[in-house]
Order: sequence, then C-alpha cells, then structure tokens
Amino acid sequence: MTNRTAAGTPALSWLADAVFYQIYPQSFADSDGDGVGDFAGIAAHLDHLAWLGVNAVWLNPCFASPFRDAGYDVSDYFTTAPRYGTDDDLAALVEAARAHGIRVLLDLVPGHTSDRHPWFRAAADDPSDGRYVWAPQDAAVPAAYVPSPGRRPGFYLPNFFDSQPALNFGFARTDPAQPWRQPVDADGPRANRRALRDVMDHWLATGVSGFRVDMASSLVKDDPGHVETGRLWRELRGWLDREHPHAALLAEWGDPAVSVPAGFHADFFLQFGGGTDGLPMRSLWGTGEGTEHARWGEARCFFDAEARGTTRAFTDAWRAASDRIGDTGHTALPTANHDYSRLACGPRTREQLPAAFAFQLTWPSLPAIYYGDEIGMRYVPGLPDHEGSALEPGYNRAGCRTPMQWDASPGAGFSTAPPDAYYLPLDPDPGRPDVASQRADEKSLLHAVRRLVALRRATPALGPAGGVEVLHEGYPFVYRRGGTHLVVVNPGRRAATAPVPGGVPDSARPLEAAGVTLTAEGVAAEGFGYGVFAL
Repeated sequence: MTNRTAAGTPALSWLADAVFYQIYPQSFADSDGDGVGDFAGIAAHLDHLAWLGVNAVWLNPCFASPFRDAGYDVSDYFTTAPRYGTDDDLAALVEAARAHGIRVLLDLVPGHTSDRHPWFRAAADDPSDGRYVWAPQDAAVPAAYVPSPGRRPGFYLPNFFDSQPALNFGFARTDPAQPWRQPVDADGPRANRRALRDVMDHWLATGVSGFRVDMASSLVKDDPGHVETGRLWRELRGWLDREHPHAALLAEWGDPAVSVPAGFHADFFLQFGGGTDGLPMRSLWGTGEGTEHARWGEARCFFDAEARGTTRAFTDAWRAASDRIGDTGHTALPTANHDYSRLACGPRTREQLPAAFAFQLTWPSLPAIYYGDEIGMRYVPGLPDHEGSALEPGYNRAGCRTPMQWDASPGAGFSTAPPDAYYLPLDPDPGRPDVASQRADEKSLLHAVRRLVALRRATPALGPAGGVEVLHEGYPFVYRRGGTHLVVVNPGRRAATAPVPGGVPDSARPLEAAGVTLTAEGVAAEGFGYGVFAL
C-alpha cells in the first residue's frame, strides 16, 4: 500500500516498517561447494533471516559480470551471473523470501557498465554511438579519460575503474574546452534513460521489491547541485510510481537531504558524501582502522570504549536531513557495508556491539544490518586483493567481505579447493563467532539483536515516524522516542550517569536492557550498557 504525503509524493507504508539486511552474495552461503555463494545458498538460510526478524533484503549486484569489481561491472543487465544461479533460481529465491515475509531488493548499477558489455564493444567501434562519454583523439583530454580499446579513435570516460566506462546521461554544462559534451536530452542520454526503465521493469516483473542504486548521484556529469541528476531521478520515480507503485528506490548517495527530494524513497548515511565526507556515519562507527585508516586516518567515534567521541556530527546531519525531507522519505543507517569496515573492527570487541545495535534499532532511521554483523564478525586485515577490493594502499575492502560464519567448522560452508573461489580466511580469533553457537546461547549478541529487532518492529514509536528528543548528549546518550519510550546507550567501558529532565516516572519498565538502571532523577549505565524503557 502507499500513502500520500501532504506534498503529494507517494510514501511506501511497508518501507517505514522495514529492517534491512544486506547480503554480499559471493560470501553468504555456498550451496554447491564451488567456493562461491549463490542464490540457493541464500534460500537455504531464509529461516535465519526470518528468525532474526529482518523483513527486507538487499543483494549486492547479481547480474552477469567479469567481476573485475565484484559485480559492479555489469556485462548484461538482463541475466543473472551464472556463479549465483539462473534467472529462475533468483525468481525462486524471491518467491521463497516472500513466503518468509521478506522482500528482496536488487543492486542497480546505472552509471556504468563493464567494458565487456555489448553496448561498449559496439560503441568502441562506432563513432556515432552515443551511449558512453567519448572524447575525440585530437582533443586535450582530461587525465581521467582512457584510450579507446576499439577501432573508434579517441578516449572514453570511466566511472570508477578503467574497466567501467561511464554511461552517457549527458552533461549539465557545456565547456568550450570539451566540445564533445552532450546535453541531457541528446539521443545517447535519452536512450540510456529508456534502457534504465527497461532494466527496472524487467526485474520488478519477477517480484523484487525495488532497488538500491549504486553511485546514484553520478549519472549527469558536471552537474552543480545535482540539478539535472535530480530531474532524471524524479522522472524515473514518476514512472515507477505509475507502473510499480509498491517498489522502493534506495540511494547510494550519502546525502538524504538531496537524494530524497531528487526522487528516492530513502538514502543511506555513508562513509562518504553529504557535504561532510561521510563524517556523520564515521563519527558513530569509525575506529580509524580497517578500510577507514588509509582514507580518513585516526578516528574519535562515539561508539568508542574510551568515551572520546560525540553524537553531535550524526544527530546534526540527521536532523538537517529529516527537516528537509519531512515525511516524503527516510534516512537509513547501516551497521557497515561491502565498502566499509564492520562494526567489529580494530579495538572494538563484541561486548561493545549490543549498545551499538540498541542505538541503530531505536533511532528514527531505517536500519540496515550488514550480513554477519549480527554475530559480531570482524573486519579481517591483510587479505589479498580480490575482485577489485583494493582501491589504494591500506584501503582493502576484502576484509569486510569474508564468508558468513554459519558454524565453527573451517570454511563455514565454503569450499577452499577451487583456486579462483571467493573463499577468504575466517576471523583469526580462535573464539570467532558463528551463527550456530550464538543461536544456542540466549545471552549471545545474536539473541540481543533479535530481541531489539522484534522490539523495533512491534513498537511504532521506535520507528522512523516516532519523534525523538535528545535528553543527554555524551556518555550515556539518552533520548526519548515518541514521548513514550526512553533509550539509554553507553558505548564507553566506564559507568556513567545522566539526569533526565523532569525525572523518570515510577511506571517506567524495561523492555530490553542490560546494565542500565533508572532512578527518580535519571539513569545509571554500566560500561557498554543499554536499555529501552516504556514510560
């Protein structure tokens, strides 16, 4: 069902209740022993997701690809990658997930293709082809452009790696020094917009519930303020609302205040973007190690055992975005992702994670759990480059893409035999977490996350529509949701107290708490304590 906001923009009611779970297909579950995860493996573990309580899954790209960038280099938008299974296998997964009450969203890569895509191979031999951004051979070409691999003279613009030529959605501005720039309404850009609709229409017809859109802000080039990019996405959103009104568009943009008005239902706070270079997310989770160290250096995040951080960067960014988008969409807060270190990274231990989940699952953003974070899987440093995981010295994403640890056996369900398989070493910690052992232990992180997910889904005041009032900044962080619930989070190892303005009513009762007590004047939290209370 959809509800109309005051501005007339459709808002998906199911999205407001969503608890997302991101699956990296290569690493989640291998059903056939070839060392690579697959659709059948995901389907075999839907019971885990349903038991955990998540109701929406986002799959990283699963289209045909040479996997020079882990599937973000698409060679055929209309066919699944054989390593994962057939198109029918994906359809069966979507149907099985729906039977478990779980929606499936796919990762859409609209800004570029693989250099092995038939479109690019044709364009490299045809000077009249306008699907990609080309500069002539005799031009003063910017350094980012790459020499043509075909009979067409000149250079093409990549969107990320050289093997990912940028699709041409036009330029917002002309430049006399670059006369090859095409406007957004040229034939090539218009053809790409039509193709994007065709791709979305094809997969939505199979039953998927929408898309997470890769590099969503990158389509129109030289676009100050993303004005033309916004027009493009609003046009697509209008088509989506007419043809597939129950489908969601989630952006990899990192700036909800811009992306939601541009046509997206939601956008993630990310390790980049938002005019603050990802500071809001990194100010919560960043340990200064893992993928973060090379690019941003030492961190002082809020979820720090030595209590050296602050929530201010995040709450200020969240409030600014929320004020801008109102009830027309949502912000989303992930625990991590395939490009960013896991919650358990560097000095952060598993005992610190329940408080982090207590915050993520009670703050008025859509929560997205990265696979394995629910059991405290660690970022693994020092792994070799795999499928484009290494971006620069010290910034290697392989450490947050290791196989899901279903049990304590070597490989955790992944074969180590094929030399080109995706298998990577597991967490070297001899006490490494796994689903089976934590499922059997009601005091485990997994059970705590499950209880918090259930509480979130059962309590509208803890969802995105419930108001939030910060009562105490610092350690502990204390806030009231919807006027009816009190949340206390202490990420530090030392005990901390805080007053609650107006006091705490005698009727307050704990719904999910560990190491937090209430007094008439306020709260007292043990190290790494957290609590959610009904007032």
